[in-house]
Amino acid sequence: MMEQGRKMMEFSKQVLHKVSFDPRLFKKELIKARKWVGQSDQLVLKAWCLATFGHVYKDVILEVFQNTMRS
Repeated sequence: MMEQGRKMMEFSKQVLHKVSFDPRLFKKELIKARKWVGQSDQLVLKAWCLATFGHVYKDVILEVFQNTMRS
């Protein structure tokens, strides 16, 4: 199960890189990626997104993850 989560994380990263030219596509794919990765990997995905795309999409990333990170 853990291996599948890692594969989805890597796949999600590839997709996000490919759509990073378009804000709407980026947000759509980030929402999908958030759903695909396990709960425990969402913080990792968020941190990676902020480090990689935070200079462009910080507001989008924080918006997508704000609902998920709540208890």
